[in-house]
Amino acid sequence: MSNKLTYLEFDEAVKRSLELVNATTLTQIVPLLDSLGKVVAQDIICQKNLPSFNNSAMDGFAFNHDDIGKTLNIKRVIYAGDKDKKIQADLKEGECYKIMTGAQVPNDADTIVPIENCIDVTKSSLTLPIDIKKGSNLRLKGEEQTRGNILFKKGEIIDSSHIALLASQGIVMLEVFKDISIAVLSTGDELKEPWQTSNEDEIYNCNSYALVALLKEKGFNATYSGVIPDNLESSKKFISNLKNYDVVITTGGISMGDADFVAQAFLENGLETSFHGVNVKPGRPIMMGNMGKTTVMSLPGNPLTAMVNMHLFAIPVLKKLQGSNCFYHDVIKATNQENFKTKQGRVNVVLGTCENGGFKVTRNNKYGSGMITALYESNALLVTNSDTKNIECNQEVGVIKFNNKLLEKEIDIFN
Repeated sequence: MSNKLTYLEFDEAVKRSLELVNATTLTQIVPLLDSLGKVVAQDIICQKNLPSFNNSAMDGFAFNHDDIGKTLNIKRVIYAGDKDKKIQADLKEGECYKIMTGAQVPNDADTIVPIENCIDVTKSSLTLPIDIKKGSNLRLKGEEQTRGNILFKKGEIIDSSHIALLASQGIVMLEVFKDISIAVLSTGDELKEPWQTSNEDEIYNCNSYALVALLKEKGFNATYSGVIPDNLESSKKFISNLKNYDVVITTGGISMGDADFVAQAFLENGLETSFHGVNVKPGRPIMMGNMGKTTVMSLPGNPLTAMVNMHLFAIPVLKKLQGSNCFYHDVIKATNQENFKTKQGRVNVVLGTCENGGFKVTRNNKYGSGMITALYESNALLVTNSDTKNIECNQEVGVIKFNNKLLEKEIDIFN
């Protein structure tokens, strides 16, 4: 193994990382309320017109628009849920229906006027205003969705708005892509688990817990699988037992230190490396590749660097592997609120807070890659190109928020 990393340019690393995987083809049938966050495995077709009948958007009166300005007699009252004879079209000249919100509108009425807009309303009659448009407050059958339309395309991620539409169609079971299996691991004999006692020479293992939590936030199920030993032979054996996972994510042990055995252990387990080293600050040692059918993502060991690279590199790859159509970062335009410097010659990933159209850099961009608090203080990333040395106050910048939805098409993320 070479004792020196060859640093790939950032945009090439992003391209190669996405080329590592193809969407899963494994599917499962799940109940509607268990589908939240999962990926639609086939196009879902509209089964029932929305709305399924002409109905009123207001409590008011249903009438023929030719009668505007006239005084009309109330034929009968139509309530939501009424049908058969109660919704027959039988208006005579000078008549209207009193109607409630959501009630079916007979086909001899083409306009609804709210009760409060009418004149001289009594139990038996009313006078219509003259300034109401034909078709007002009338929701037409199929105006929202028509039977046979594609409601959702294969590859969409289900959220609460999807579930509302699915329920409106009477769909209670649907086909989604089966969850990919993800193992999360740390490295380092100095690590202690949070439930163990840690002395001054040891540190608690926060990386794996942070990554598993982030993955859950992004809709994935991940398993914390322990700490890889700081020993080549032990690491090789440990890693050989991970090949049943779709994805293995590690932190630490991939730099060029004497005790960094992880990369070599993966190589000796058949890893075909796509890249090992990216010209980015922070996160240069990042490594990705495929070990048989298992995709390997090895992130730097510093907590801040590991989380930043998860957002930038790993989450899009996982979304693609899970079958989603959307695996490119969205960029929000914001106004930078404070001058700060960046290092030329490589891409810089800068933490900050994006609120109310403004971006404020975290700690004037002066924080260490091992910091944990800086992540807590931030909700967004700004990515510079390699020529940028300064971001000016009031400069428009492109920002990637941590909770952004991903997009189907790639856009430029550089500042």
